Amino acid sequence: MDYSLNLLQPGEKAHIRSVLDKGALRRRMMDMGLVPGAEVEVIRLAPWGGPMQIRVKGYYLAMRLSECAKILIDHN
Repeated sequence: MDYSLNLLQPGEKAHIRSVLDKGALRRRMMDMGLVPGAEVEVIRLAPWGGPMQIRVKGYYLAMRLSECAKILIDHN
């Protein structure tokens, strides 16, 4: 079963399997460290479908849930 990053809850960790998007968004995600094999941890979710705060490679990022849905993960 395919899991995407937007399905995780705060405190959960996973490894990135792939980024589904192409073009500028994919390049931007990869520049921020969202590359296959990287461990990502969900820190918090904003209410009412707001952004997700994650930690990857020691950096904290806030991303839209629609962007997180394009990141496939290996759920631990």
